[in-house]
Amino acid sequence: MSKEEKGIPPSTPEKDDVPPAFQPAEVGEQWRDREDFWTRNGLNLRSFQKREYSGPVDSLDRTMKGRHLQMIAIGGSIGAGFFVGSGKALSNGGPASLFIDFSIIGIMMFNTVYALGELAVMFPVSGGFYTYSTRFIDPSWGFAMGWNYVMQWAVVLPLELTVCGITMGYWEELRHINVAVWITVFMLLIIIVNVFGTLGYAEEEFWSSCLKLGATVVFMIIAVVLVCGGGPEGSAYDEYSGGKLWHDPGAFANGFRGFCSVFVTAAFSFSGTELVGLAAAEARNPVKSLPGAIKQVFWRITLFYILGLTFVGLLIRHDDENLLGANPYVNVDASPFVLVGKYAHLWGFDSFMNVIILVSVLSIGVSAVYGGSRTLTALAQQGYAPKIFAYIDRSGRPLISVIFVCAFSPLAYVNLAAEGPEVFDWLLALSGLAALFTWGSICLAHIRFRKAWALQGHTLDEIPFKAVGGVWGSYLGLTLNFLVLIAQLYVAICPVKSDGFNDAEGFFKNYLALPVVIVFWIGGFIWKRTGWLRVSQIDVDTGRRELPWDEINEWRAQLAQMPAWKRIMHTFFI
Repeated sequence: MSKEEKGIPPSTPEKDDVPPAFQPAEVGEQWRDREDFWTRNGLNLRSFQKREYSGPVDSLDRTMKGRHLQMIAIGGSIGAGFFVGSGKALSNGGPASLFIDFSIIGIMMFNTVYALGELAVMFPVSGGFYTYSTRFIDPSWGFAMGWNYVMQWAVVLPLELTVCGITMGYWEELRHINVAVWITVFMLLIIIVNVFGTLGYAEEEFWSSCLKLGATVVFMIIAVVLVCGGGPEGSAYDEYSGGKLWHDPGAFANGFRGFCSVFVTAAFSFSGTELVGLAAAEARNPVKSLPGAIKQVFWRITLFYILGLTFVGLLIRHDDENLLGANPYVNVDASPFVLVGKYAHLWGFDSFMNVIILVSVLSIGVSAVYGGSRTLTALAQQGYAPKIFAYIDRSGRPLISVIFVCAFSPLAYVNLAAEGPEVFDWLLALSGLAALFTWGSICLAHIRFRKAWALQGHTLDEIPFKAVGGVWGSYLGLTLNFLVLIAQLYVAICPVKSDGFNDAEGFFKNYLALPVVIVFWIGGFIWKRTGWLRVSQIDVDTGRRELPWDEINEWRAQLAQMPAWKRIMHTFFI
């Protein structure tokens, strides 16, 4: 049957013309049932052998459950940026900047994740959002986004290992142990978790997220008591303070430069939020579990980031000397969550928060290997990386890609050398803004998907899970991404706590991600010789998920009969 007879515009490529990553993959359970327990879970030598499969593309392990996706969405990306970096952000911008900037990034992420959820439910492709850039925007740009994302996580991994090592030095009795020992221990822990593949990552994220979220809730309860003056006698919080610190020393610090500088910390703190879309390709039933997980992002943004950091701004002065001069992602002594425990004379609470920081940072390290390896495998499957990275073993692990990302972890040791901190500043420059390009690409891919969807005669009723803000939410997300990049460009030129201009070294330490992305984009164009796709060229049919429309329509009918408040609850939160 021709494309015209099937109702597909002539510009839509046939299946054989479509890159492998867009074609339907073999369902995970079909091959898992053929392997024994030890092989399925990566516990014997046979599990490391290459898995033979039928079809154009090997599918990854599909063992992730709904509870895993829920916790990856609500707590997966809470790490050093939130617990430690917020101290430097408070010092640079003040409590009002902290609240406003994190709220703006939160609005941007809310729309971005919903757009990603709509695409992921429709197109369950390996590599997630990177392949959407290739399919709906420009293959060359998709190449840039894929490699940008791989390198982002490859750099984050040694950064998180360094934070783990330095966190252990917080306890005086452990300071005599060389940081290199702790880096090695945590490196091995991350490797061990990844031996268990998708299930290892999912279970680690589930329990670490439970711990992180529980600790944040405990902190906020204690913070309410402290703000109201319920702290121990003689502590900094033994009388009501309310919003006193917003007046003295003030709501803002360092003027407009300080306000703009907080954006990059906020972006770093939210990095990893998009992993829920990447993980959806390895879920047992993403049509059922992904929408609920996406909706939990609202709670993380509102309760944990916005509300939690509001309390930080009410309890810690932005001119506190303990917040000054510290590396914003490495020095745990500068964590406002730890300082609150110290100033409140809550003995042991500071150590408790340091344990939470340690778990959070280790969790992000595991996520770095997971996110980087899955994206690299998708690049290889589509022909944008050497074919060896497409290797998937009998337990469903992208083995060579995992090894490649883990190979960057020894970079953590460079921080021990005399010039180490300088080297690490450059590594951090590579990852600081990288996520913004990924998020903007997700929004743009969603916008172009909706245009192509309408052009080819489809209706919104054919989309089972729709982004709450629709295409306008994606326009808002894309605009905010662009504005944040402009704000960071301003800070790169006019650094905070300075009246002059930055030098070349300082500029690129703040804005290195942009030239790196441009180089990748040019490299992708040279490799594939493909340009920007016209809307009429976009294929919205190949590889689209087969959906249980009887169940979907039945649920929609039930939803329509519910009271307005119940419909709102189900639309946004359940």
